[in-house]
Amino acid sequence: MMKLQFIGHLGRDVVKKEVNGATVFNFPVAVNERFKNAQGILEERTTWVDCSLWDKANVAPYLTQGVMVYVEGAPKLEAYVSTATGALCGAIRLRVFSLQLLSRKDEEKRKTPDAEMTVPEAEPVQEQPADDLPF
Repeated sequence: MMKLQFIGHLGRDVVKKEVNGATVFNFPVAVNERFKNAQGILEERTTWVDCSLWDKANVAPYLTQGVMVYVEGAPKLEAYVSTATGALCGAIRLRVFSLQLLSRKDEEKRKTPDAEMTVPEAEPVQEQPADDLPF
């Protein structure tokens, strides 16, 4: 068995379908990767993964566009010919076994550069005299 795990953002709201009496929730996830190319220029690459989550209606309302998720499941690679360009293309499809919500949509909107968390300064530690050891 192959297993794929990644963190990414949902590309659109989840779509619910009924298949042979079971409920499946489909959603695309964008996985962004930043790297430096051979010339040292920072580049970003986005890989889209089409995910399907079976019989998990309790999490579906939280799967909205922009939400960050951790996804784990069994991948399936598919090749097809694009009807628009006629070029050979590929797709990654994932049957999701485990999903964790890492952020909510309203949390993403509230994040601004000015609202970053500040860490309070630590109080100085008072040293105990050597003859006052607890053991």
